[in-house]
Amino acid sequence: ATRTKSADVERADSGIGQMPARKWRNRASETLSSLQAWEAHRPCTDCGERDLPAETDVQNCNQRRADLCEKCRKRRTERKESVLEFVNTEASYGEDLRIIKEEFYLPMQVAGLLSQEQLQGIFSNIQELIDLNENFLEILQEEIDQAFDQGDDDLMTVCIGEIFLEFVNMLPAFQTYCLQQSSSVNMLNALEKEKELLRIFLNVSQNDNTALRRMNLRSFLMAPLQRVTKYPLLLSRIIKATTEYHPDHGSLREAKSRIESHLEHINMKTKQEGNTWTLRSFRQDSKKKREVINIEMRETALKTVGWLREETRFVMEGSLQLAQPPDGQWVKKGSKTLKFQNMQVLLLVNMKRVSESSLESAEPGPVKDAVLVLIRDKNNGKFHLLREPLRLSNCIVSTDPDCDDTFELIEIRREAFVFRDSDRARTHHWFRQIRRYSRELGSWKKRRNALPNIMISTPHTRP
Repeated sequence: ATRTKSADVERADSGIGQMPARKWRNRASETLSSLQAWEAHRPCTDCGERDLPAETDVQNCNQRRADLCEKCRKRRTERKESVLEFVNTEASYGEDLRIIKEEFYLPMQVAGLLSQEQLQGIFSNIQELIDLNENFLEILQEEIDQAFDQGDDDLMTVCIGEIFLEFVNMLPAFQTYCLQQSSSVNMLNALEKEKELLRIFLNVSQNDNTALRRMNLRSFLMAPLQRVTKYPLLLSRIIKATTEYHPDHGSLREAKSRIESHLEHINMKTKQEGNTWTLRSFRQDSKKKREVINIEMRETALKTVGWLREETRFVMEGSLQLAQPPDGQWVKKGSKTLKFQNMQVLLLVNMKRVSESSLESAEPGPVKDAVLVLIRDKNNGKFHLLREPLRLSNCIVSTDPDCDDTFELIEIRREAFVFRDSDRARTHHWFRQIRRYSRELGSWKKRRNALPNIMISTPHTRP
């Protein structure tokens, strides 16, 4: 009986007394009220404002899209529509490219209507544009599908700007096609007048082939020009609907600037070649003008070294001051005794291709070669090389503590050059980059400090 009574005894209070327990319950109730009030007026996750509409029931609260204000809801909707428009129009453009190849190029080639040289003259690098479009569209579609799979119905994780910059190599391909467009149309007109079978084929295709939508070959050949001029408009729409805090905002602006610079460069090239047509013009600013100049220099450098575009990476480019010391005593006298001249310098690296794709890989292969291209400032509207490119595999790069505002590049058994930038920190950056590739590629790269052994030959005499 004693054991049963002791087992039935239980504590009914919390152990802290009635007054503290009441205060604790009151404080918990106040805290809960504060949390509910904050929950009702929590800030928008996009802009931080507190103008969220009041929710009337649990169902509306559950349907709330990530606690967005009305303004940000509309912005997200506009951004999603702009992103989908970009992807869908890219797919439509790709379909037009495939029509050019499958409904015109291949039938004309199989039937022998035109020679291979004539086909190349009319259709230019259409196959390169097709390959680029397929790869670009594949990545875009994968990003869209992945966003939907992860529950991102607003496509906020899709970064069009970053993807566009990864495929920036397609811009020179557009340039090649656009610059040949005038001669392609002229050749097509001349051949159509000359060859009756070609004229019949084109007329029948336009009228009877439903895939062509009653459009002629000339209309389809304009598709790349129309597409490249539409990129800035599509990117502008996405930028307008993308908050500045979004991780893709900066890439979107850079992508828009890059495409506009290429369009200005294409217009400039067409004027130089005497063509009357131009692509859509955009307002130029100093940054775009500099980018156009950089495009010209890259083309000059690439043509000089003869490398494939997809295997070439431009590591650094810009203006440097260059001097050629007459002897090795200039360090003791100081760099003030040297006569410097302004020069445009480009550091190019040739990377081994890791796949057969025509695009640059995200993981570049090993370095095959690296050169410095020295270009004089513009004269008569054109760039001119100072000399043949300096191959870093044959160069030694060094600096001296007494002249830390310069660095010296010695081409083995030939010449020596002293470089400097107006900014000392940038001079050091140039030095580190050039020395890096010189050490990687030099035949002495495994030796200490990447310096060659110095062989001193002295006559041996017997006593």
